[in-house]
Amino acid sequence: MKRAFVIGALLVVLTLSLGGSVASKGTDNGATYEQLRLFTEVLSIVQNQYVDEVPPKELIYSAIKGTLRGLDPHSSFLDPENYREMQVETSGSFGGLGIEITLKDDVLTVVSPIEGTPAHRAGLQTGDRIIKIDGLSTKDMQLSDAVKRMRGKPGTKVTITVVREGWAEAKDFDITREQIRVQSVRSHDLGGGIAYVKLRQFQEQTPGDLSGTLEKAAKNGMKALLLDLRNNPGGLLTAAVEVTEEFIDDGKLVVYTEGRVRNQNMRFTAHAKKSYPTLPMVVLVNQGSASASEIVAGALQDWKRAIVLGTQTFGKGSVQTIIPLSDGSGLRLTTAKYFTPNGRSIHGKGITPDIVVELPKEPKEAAARHRATRRRLRCSPTAAGSCRTWSPRRTRSTPRTAASSPSAPRGATSR
Repeated sequence: MKRAFVIGALLVVLTLSLGGSVASKGTDNGATYEQLRLFTEVLSIVQNQYVDEVPPKELIYSAIKGTLRGLDPHSSFLDPENYREMQVETSGSFGGLGIEITLKDDVLTVVSPIEGTPAHRAGLQTGDRIIKIDGLSTKDMQLSDAVKRMRGKPGTKVTITVVREGWAEAKDFDITREQIRVQSVRSHDLGGGIAYVKLRQFQEQTPGDLSGTLEKAAKNGMKALLLDLRNNPGGLLTAAVEVTEEFIDDGKLVVYTEGRVRNQNMRFTAHAKKSYPTLPMVVLVNQGSASASEIVAGALQDWKRAIVLGTQTFGKGSVQTIIPLSDGSGLRLTTAKYFTPNGRSIHGKGITPDIVVELPKEPKEAAARHRATRRRLRCSPTAAGSCRTWSPRRTRSTPRTAASSPSAPRGATSR
């Protein structure tokens, strides 16, 4: 009797919610009501006939999670504990791996490891698929749950199991959590008046740090800029807008958003106090360039302010809004999508470079032979072009020359 009352009350609440909400055009409340009857019917059967008794709250929470999981990888339900954690500043209590993740084809996938963090040092790469966290399968795991499991006290360890394209089997990575403090801007002079600036992430201080870096470079005779956004997983929208402002004229559109609700339709334009609107530029991107990185690259490309060079970007161009609920829980709901000044949608597509340049990949067989050979031999070309081998013990004490150890291209990592 009590269960029947709970089910009936739930149906009434859901029906009233439909009547009191702002329905979109074309919504058939009658059809939705019929589907809610089906939902409560299933709920009643589960409560009465499932082998184990499950509390109604747990059933409802599971149903909500399933509903949001079916929408897109970025929408999720936050139970009261997760919602509180999201609201509290945890920088002094929690460490992490320095990794941006998403759900791609329902699999937990690495967007990009942030340079200089534990994930980057461990060798994680864009596109890696995380199938286990501390031995627990990530199948059907919510994004927020995965983040929570990888986050923890600095100094503690977490084991993530990864599948990578080209690997015959999965591999475990044992990574020690750290307090993530990322220096978002790094730069150096390439010579000939060309400045190189690497943006690792879009943080609150990034625009100010970039402004100072550019000002210093200008005093040193900067004539052109190489802006590196590779493996930058994004960050704050406001930071992306302010970075773009450095390079386009005042009043020009940087990005806009569109959603079903009017207040989600926003436009962000440049309000530059001091900028470099004519500085020749090349922007480097790759598959690990996502979100805010794509906003910057797309705006500079649309305004013909820079040549975008590299590979197709990740394609994360949606806006998530946090909506509190009555019991202390909350929704992280996708409510809008980003568009470049020319109206191109970023989400699911990414930014196509003006010039596509991919790092060469060794064929699997050749790579395997190369690794096997390196294990057997330590070889250094002589002046005559021959090859001298050493035993492993002698190799360790022999300094490697520039000829025997060619430097990798910028942005490439030898593993």
